[in-house]
Amino acid sequence: MTLHGMSRYPFLPALRELVRCYQAFESFGAGHIRTLGVTPSQFDIIATLGNTQGMTFKRLGEKTLITKGTLTGVVDRLEAKKIVQRIASPTDGRSQIVQLTPMGEALFAQIFPKHLDHVGKALADVHPDELQQIQSQLQKLRSVLKRTQS
Repeated sequence: MTLHGMSRYPFLPALRELVRCYQAFESFGAGHIRTLGVTPSQFDIIATLGNTQGMTFKRLGEKTLITKGTLTGVVDRLEAKKIVQRIASPTDGRSQIVQLTPMGEALFAQIFPKHLDHVGKALADVHPDELQQIQSQLQKLRSVLKRTQS
């Protein structure tokens, strides 16, 4: 891309860095998550359902950003391991609630703090004020992107 092209798209370096940061975080997190005996997708579902009464597939998909087809397969595998269960929604007869079983709650209580500790050690050198600034800027970026969606 020419110098002229870069001035036309001044946001490209920031977007590249955002993607690289996300990729680094995913790689860093996935490696540790696998040492806990679950896949990253399984961890995402267990962590999302932890400390809740469960949620519909639609809500779980929104919270985890796992695609519907992948979500169903991961939930099926977690259900086969007795980590989650599906129950009929008390308010909508057409939908199901996915919730952790007692075994799933115990697994959540075991692995979630370990992963938070792992992430915390990696970010220990980032000052809390800097973390707040990063969070604020990411929220602003997300807000701008959502506002411009049709």
